[in-house]
Amino acid sequence: MANRLYVGGLSWDTDDAQLRAAFEPHGALEDVKVITDRDSGRSRGFGFVTYVNPEDAAKAIEAMDGAMLDGRSLKVNEAHERKRGGGRGRF
Repeated sequence: MANRLYVGGLSWDTDDAQLRAAFEPHGALEDVKVITDRDSGRSRGFGFVTYVNPEDAAKAIEAMDGAMLDGRSLKVNEAHERKRGGGRGRF
C-alpha cells in the first residue's frame, strides 16, 4: 500500500483530471480517483492517488500535504486498507 495515497480536503469541484494534474509532477501515476456520492454524483471531498513506485509516493506526501488545490488545503498521507466488519454478525 505504500504507493497509494489518501487525499482529503478536496473541493467539491475537484475532478479526477484536476487531481491527476496536481500530483503528476511528483512521479508516474498508476491511478487517480476522486470518490463521489453514489446518489448525487458529487465529490465526497476525498480521493486516492496511486503511484507506480513508493519513492514517488513519498515525495508527493512531502510536497502535497498542506498544499492548496482549488482553494482548499489538502491532507495527504499513505492510504490504509479499510477494516471490515466490527458489527454484530449473525451465524
